[in-house]
Amino acid sequence: MSTTTESALLRLMPSAYWRSMRFSHLYRLTIACGLTAYYFFWQAQLWQAHFDGKLYLKLALSYLVFSLIASLLSWLKISLLDRRLTFIAIVDIGFIVTLIYAAGGLESGLGLLLVLAITSASFFSDGRLALFYAAVATIALLLEQSYQFISWTQYSVDYTHAVMLSLSCFATAWLAHSLSRRTIQSEALASQRGIDLENMAQINQLITEEMQDGILVVDKDFKIRHHNAQADELLGSVQTDAAMLTQYAPEVAELMQRWMDNEEPLKISGAPHKLRLNDRELRLRLMPIGSQRQEGAVIFIEDWSQFQLQAQQMKLVALGRLTANIAHEIRNPLSAISHASQLLQEEDTKDPAIRRMLQIIGDNVTRLDQIVKDVLELNRRDRTQQELITLEKFLQDFYMQFCLTERIPDAGFNIKLPDHAERVLFDRRHLNQILWNICRNGWRHGRQLAGSLTLSVTPSGDSLDIAVSDDGPGVSDDIIPHLFEPFVTSESTGTGLGLYIARELCEANDARIQYRKSNTGSMFVIHLKRQSTQ
Repeated sequence: MSTTTESALLRLMPSAYWRSMRFSHLYRLTIACGLTAYYFFWQAQLWQAHFDGKLYLKLALSYLVFSLIASLLSWLKISLLDRRLTFIAIVDIGFIVTLIYAAGGLESGLGLLLVLAITSASFFSDGRLALFYAAVATIALLLEQSYQFISWTQYSVDYTHAVMLSLSCFATAWLAHSLSRRTIQSEALASQRGIDLENMAQINQLITEEMQDGILVVDKDFKIRHHNAQADELLGSVQTDAAMLTQYAPEVAELMQRWMDNEEPLKISGAPHKLRLNDRELRLRLMPIGSQRQEGAVIFIEDWSQFQLQAQQMKLVALGRLTANIAHEIRNPLSAISHASQLLQEEDTKDPAIRRMLQIIGDNVTRLDQIVKDVLELNRRDRTQQELITLEKFLQDFYMQFCLTERIPDAGFNIKLPDHAERVLFDRRHLNQILWNICRNGWRHGRQLAGSLTLSVTPSGDSLDIAVSDDGPGVSDDIIPHLFEPFVTSESTGTGLGLYIARELCEANDARIQYRKSNTGSMFVIHLKRQSTQ
């Protein structure tokens, strides 16, 4: 066999190659068995007087042994002879031509076996080798006919049968090779198409698995053909391996049944359907697989609550930018009002009404200035300068500064620090602002007695929990779900931005803040990541 053709067969279709070679060897073994059996069972009809029985039997048995060995090697996938197809073809031609001589010449009819042998060899070779086999067979036939003329006593010699048989060998060799080449090309194309389809299927599966939306492919019998992991998560299905949609997600199956029974035009069949499931608001879009809904559907599942959250965040970002610009414009006239109020307060006036109005102006200027500071802080939450902070020293400095600035007695604010040094990675300015807002709220809402405000640090696995508790009345249940939302406050003088900014600053530093109910009042806990002290 030629190296190019054989390697192409082995590369593109190794199983088909071995299967074809086994059939070829089986055919050769069958022919050898038939030639051997003919000698034993049909001796009364042997051809003419030139039949050499002993030579014929030896050649038939030798051919049988060779065919049997080749078949066994091919069955065991030992490529000792299969990689030597040219040698096998020449051996076949040699055996068949010598058997023709021993059987009494071409009149025996064994010349047809020569055509079949060349056809079989041509299936596994390129064009030049196929013609080479035909040429070898032609030369062998002409030599056999010439030897008959020399060795046998006959009155004439006829090359007509040999020539016709030679032409048949050339014709069948070329046709067999052409058919084989087309077959190889077709199988190579089919194999490539199969690889392309497999690659496309893997790409589609990868895309669906990485999508944020859930995907369900359901046929007309409500059998699930495909679904991704996101669909399992959004639908909260327990039976993720269920084959039927009625078991996987009964609510979706009911929705799909209504969709299939609906007679609205297909052009609006992709309209979203709302479905609330497992405390989630889902939006489902059903698209028909074929031209009609009854053939099945592809179901796209979206987490509508997540979309609403993203929309709210976008609104807050836009609002933050707008309010920041407005705050910059307010600050200049606000400073002028504050300065004018201070100048009026310095005048020696005895009218209490005027003094009261000046005090009101000063208080409201201070309030407006605090609102401006909070609004401006909204746009600075992502500007973090994290550093390793030794928590014990930082909290001691914060405690002293906070008590001094807010005029809180030492007995009113208790602090409990860890026994050993702990370090966290945080923006120092952000952590100071978070603790200041929480502690100031706690003192303002507490009873302002001894031990009304407590700050404690508790290690918890890989994190540190900073808890700030007070002895106030606590937060009402209707405000707790909206506690960290902007502009939510229970006070008429509050801005509602303190806790919202605290949460944003925590998230900017990979931390988390939460509210916990306490028996004595309120408690806010900040979860920080611990850093190695080495």
